[in-house]
Amino acid sequence: MKTRQKDRDAPEPQAPWNEVRPQLWLGGHFWAGPEGEAQTAVVGREFDLVISLFTRAGHGPRPGVDHLISEIPDSPLTAEQLHSVRQLAVTAAAAVRNDRTVLVRCHSGYNRSGLVVAQTLIELGHDAVTAIALIRQKRSPWALNNRTFEQYLNTGLDVAYLLAGLEART
Repeated sequence: MKTRQKDRDAPEPQAPWNEVRPQLWLGGHFWAGPEGEAQTAVVGREFDLVISLFTRAGHGPRPGVDHLISEIPDSPLTAEQLHSVRQLAVTAAAAVRNDRTVLVRCHSGYNRSGLVVAQTLIELGHDAVTAIALIRQKRSPWALNNRTFEQYLNTGLDVAYLLAGLEART
């Protein structure tokens, strides 16, 4: 399955991960170092929970760290994938409320992880517009450049889930 769209020409982020709000981090597997060279982001024990929407061997986390994996594409999602995003966000929000540090990551930390982190912020009481703006401020202006994902958030994942389910039936 192709998981990342290459057509957005977004530059790699300037950090492996960024704190969006206390206890909640957004990141990727790759980032641009100080000279612009590609770097790998390897998670050790920095976080209590790591949610990976894209995986590569050798990128962590270390044994003993809670790690949830749900690979989803950086393209329109099925109803099942939208349900998974919502469940991951509920899990991340519960962890944050319990004072656990959470990293949500994908390839670069822009779209898939941005979707889950934005939904986590919504679960924590933010509206979609504020959640999206906070992610772009804290991670990168390139975060959530997948307009379909932004539409999911503005519509609401529950409504997007129902609509995706209807499309699958036609």
